[in-house]
Amino acid sequence: MNIICAPQGIVDRNHPGQGIGDISQAGFDCVLLDLSLFCPADVMEQIGKPMQNTEALRQTAFLCEHPEELYDSLGPLLEQCRRRNVRYTAVRAPYLRRDTIRSDSETFITRLAEESTAICGRTGCRYLIVRPLSAGIPPENLWERNRAFYLDLAERAKKYDMQILLENQCRDYNGHLLRGLCADSGQAVQWIDALNEAAGEERFGFCMDVGVCNICGQNMYDFILALEKRLKTVILRDCDGNNESALLPFTAVKRGESRTDWLNLIRGLREIGFDGELIMDMYDTASAFSPILRPELLKMAKSVAAYFKWQIGMENLLKKYSSRVLFGAGNMCRAYMKCYGEKYPPLFTCDNNETLWGSVFEGLEVKEPRCLMNLPSDCAIFICNIYYREIEAQLRQMGVENPVEFFNDEYMPTFHFDRIERD
Repeated sequence: MNIICAPQGIVDRNHPGQGIGDISQAGFDCVLLDLSLFCPADVMEQIGKPMQNTEALRQTAFLCEHPEELYDSLGPLLEQCRRRNVRYTAVRAPYLRRDTIRSDSETFITRLAEESTAICGRTGCRYLIVRPLSAGIPPENLWERNRAFYLDLAERAKKYDMQILLENQCRDYNGHLLRGLCADSGQAVQWIDALNEAAGEERFGFCMDVGVCNICGQNMYDFILALEKRLKTVILRDCDGNNESALLPFTAVKRGESRTDWLNLIRGLREIGFDGELIMDMYDTASAFSPILRPELLKMAKSVAAYFKWQIGMENLLKKYSSRVLFGAGNMCRAYMKCYGEKYPPLFTCDNNETLWGSVFEGLEVKEPRCLMNLPSDCAIFICNIYYREIEAQLRQMGVENPVEFFNDEYMPTFHFDRIERD
């Protein structure tokens, strides 16, 4: 699973050194080549109208109207990535505002998408994220127009062996955000499968925007299971469920509860064994922070992204080892046995509580920690206790050299609602 940092709100396209440096120093080693950084939707909407006469605005408007110049404009950004060993595996094509009034919106965005395909190929990226066309197209013509649009891009993409990813969308209805194109999993699956059939190969996949799912009030578990292996990238961003925003995950809260259903997101991704790209998009949070504080924010963002990767990959982590034991004989051990005990059975569990030694808990013999000294070298120890770091240090001080992993029960397929209480 690859973690990608979206540059919006962090990187200045004209002076990318500081932003890319902050991203790299925070621990991110991959960045999204988001071309809307160079062709913002608001600027594209104003081309041909009187605009504030600044050099930066003139340069941006010029790029929007002359997409063939886009690759050269990426030069400083790509150079800073090269200097800091920051990779890029995905490109996101520019897009117009959903309420665009441009009469030439389809032609305009098609030119940008075609150039984005060339940029994706020239930079060696694997994925190109392209939003479906919708502005000014009658509902009955949406599929046919998008079919022609995407298949034209596919012919260009074959040259570079890249995949084109559709992205779920909202639509604006009298100021209210509703489900738009590919926001329903059935339509997304139908479109991707039809495009791949027409292309004669698996040229198309899906990019899931978590913020859109949240605004559309969707069950993300069901959405993910329907997409299954078609899902290649996931954009992680938080919002309040009503308004468009890109906040650091776990920061859109009300009365101590998250406004995004992270539980069903993680459950779904874990169940399909997702091993694609996680794109951390926190444009609004990063924009609101002072540049002085932004490095610390990025460090936190990297930790949050790593947490998602760990939680999503929990079952893959269990599969990694042929044998395992648990440390802990409490609620987390019970959760393990309920959800994974049959599929990935432990040899036994152990606990620091002497009164439990020799007893049986959830079908497992409870042993004293000293027994871990006699494990085969390839047997992993999964700590089922919130005092992860303390217990890991205890094991290493004992001289245990086996792999030590952390198990967590925050995002289980099913839960025990009665909790064990011990002194």
